Amino acid sequence: MASSCPQCGWSPADGTYCPRCGVEVARYRADLAAASAVPAPAAGPTAPPPVAPSASPATSPAHSADAAGAATLEAPGAPAPMAARAIHPAGFWGRVAALFIDLVLVMIAEVTFNYVVWALADDRLAAAASRAFRFLASPSYFVFLHWARGQTLGKMLFRIRVVRLDGSPLPFGISVLRHLGSWLSAAILGIGYLPAAFRADKRALHDLIAGTRVEHVT
Repeated sequence: MASSCPQCGWSPADGTYCPRCGVEVARYRADLAAASAVPAPAAGPTAPPPVAPSASPATSPAHSADAAGAATLEAPGAPAPMAARAIHPAGFWGRVAALFIDLVLVMIAEVTFNYVVWALADDRLAAAASRAFRFLASPSYFVFLHWARGQTLGKMLFRIRVVRLDGSPLPFGISVLRHLGSWLSAAILGIGYLPAAFRADKRALHDLIAGTRVEHVT
């Protein structure tokens, strides 16, 4: 029976990794179960409350406070917090190579479409269809795949993906905003891509605009 991803809700998520956010499904569920587990109280008669011993000269209030603190730290049953997922920003050249592959794929799609439409339609209709496809192909490719999977085909090849700053998948509106920001990054002679080469978090201008980052899929 199909199940959904415990992190992003994507369904179905029956494999080892979620096809949308990439989380390891079984491990994430195990971490959630461990974090929410509360030990059951021991069955048995209720013991009478302990009687506090009388203070002695050898016992000072400071020693009592230290002993109480140690007992609190060693108390069993406290759920351990889940380990935060390590962030591995994708490098600049890997992103450039993935983008180059994506642009080549979009270009191949445009050439193929033009060849078919010019062979089947009259010149006026073919010219209009060709212009429309050229205008829509690139935005549709990047926006849809970043929204649906966080990865284009080029990013899948290099095992990198786009996520929000908290590691969650991109909503559709954020995916659109990021693509518009990438046009700005390219329009200023590609300077908008350079921050990804020098910043520690490897975020380009369009990532800063949209509140996203690019990370390695682990």
